[in-house]
Amino acid sequence: MHPLDPEGLSYLTEKGDGPFYLMNGESFAIENVPVGTRVLYPRPPLPNVGDLRAAVRHALDHPIGMDPLRACLKPGMKVTIAFDDISLALPLMKAPDCRQIALEVVLDYLAEAGVDDFHLVVAVALHRHMHDHEVRYQCGRRIFDAYWHTKRLYNYDAEDKDNNIVLGHTEHGHIVEIQKRAATSDLLIYVNLNLIALNGGHKSVGVGLATYRCIRTNHNIEHNLGARSINDPPRSRLHRTFDEIGRYVEKHVRVFHLEMTVDTDTFPWYLGYLQKQEHTWNAAEWLSSRINKYFLDCTPLSLNRAIFFANKAPYHVTSVQAGECEAVHRITLENVYRQQNIEIQGQSDIYIVPVPYVMPYSVHSVMNPILVHAMGLGYLFNFYKGRPVVKEGGSIILLHPLEEKFNPVHHPSYIELWEKLALTRDHHEVDRKYADELALNPRYIELYRFHNAYHGFHPVSMWNWGAHGRMHCGQVIIVNPRSRNAAARLGWETAPNLTEAIEMARTRQGANASISLCHSPPIAMWEVK
Repeated sequence: MHPLDPEGLSYLTEKGDGPFYLMNGESFAIENVPVGTRVLYPRPPLPNVGDLRAAVRHALDHPIGMDPLRACLKPGMKVTIAFDDISLALPLMKAPDCRQIALEVVLDYLAEAGVDDFHLVVAVALHRHMHDHEVRYQCGRRIFDAYWHTKRLYNYDAEDKDNNIVLGHTEHGHIVEIQKRAATSDLLIYVNLNLIALNGGHKSVGVGLATYRCIRTNHNIEHNLGARSINDPPRSRLHRTFDEIGRYVEKHVRVFHLEMTVDTDTFPWYLGYLQKQEHTWNAAEWLSSRINKYFLDCTPLSLNRAIFFANKAPYHVTSVQAGECEAVHRITLENVYRQQNIEIQGQSDIYIVPVPYVMPYSVHSVMNPILVHAMGLGYLFNFYKGRPVVKEGGSIILLHPLEEKFNPVHHPSYIELWEKLALTRDHHEVDRKYADELALNPRYIELYRFHNAYHGFHPVSMWNWGAHGRMHCGQVIIVNPRSRNAAARLGWETAPNLTEAIEMARTRQGANASISLCHSPPIAMWEVK
């Protein structure tokens, strides 16, 4: 091996090196890659906080830039507690979810202070409303049984005209419209899990509890192309607008933030070898991997998804901090990068990216073609700081089965946008022509509010999400898709296997083109020097 860093987290392959065991949607691919390929591995899990309940109490009692939570509470006050939805963490976290522990501690503090007027709000923004069984799993049975049926625990509704309020407009004219209950509370407490650098901070309230009119000002094509990267907030136009909206909110609302970060312990123990470099596997791990792949290849993808979703991630919390938004989030980002950030030298001409079975908006669902686009060219492409792993005009190769299938309950507006993409894929035109058309459609509003569907605007935002990656790369190739029609509509080339995909990319990039292979999950951030 040729280590590129002292921890051996990335290396160049030698002759005969491999094979590599790569996530391929709902199954795995076992692949060899050309000599000289740079294989990029995530960082192993960092030490965790140990007793999470004690760590949460310590953060609440020793906040940054604010009084301790106990000092903020008094009998008779009105409190709203908001927290992230099921789009985080991925895969789903093994029970108890860290937010359950945090919510239980916060509720104990409220009870000790004699605060009876409180609501618990799932900050879904324009995501689908969580099913009751999902809320029960995330919050725990104690909280769910006590408050779900009394309507004190519920999903935020961005289309409830009577229960949202305009606070005003920012200095650059962005409308600030959020949940009325949160805006008129004496204290808003936000409990956040930061899985990636994109989330948390001012985005929590400024997006999670905001209406379409508010979100539309930043979830548009201009902001997505100006993000560069969405996981590098100081360089992100998207985050500058999040901050502007969030600061405006906090001029009117007293907000107490609690943020947690987690490690990279993504798979249960019996799949733990997936988090290790293949050259360290023992014979039993190689045998297990081959058996798993064999059976997954023999079963329908729908069954494979059910099998994967049944395996929960044993994440451990690596930090807990509470208090004033920006001071808290600064430390949160330090801890996210401490776990995920890895420096690498130089960009590559070709970037091979395995796409896993789940992304934030496919939980308990199928990853439809628009979501594959958003995951591959949005999230995975954007796991970088500074510069992308792949050079401008380079080739990106995606591994995913890519079915032309949609969940009609969760993604009805995605189906309509998919048909419209047959007319145009142009990101600016899609954003201009279809955002309001789908967002204001009464049927999609009804399905969002009462039937667990993503908001009508959501597929447009996901199309925008992949715009930077698609415009940066000169070529996108997907390996062995189930639907060539879907690949064609996305504007992607197809190859029957990885070897031929690399040859296609080399035809474009040159015979001596440099190659990087991202070995993910777990999540990693690549800082290209």
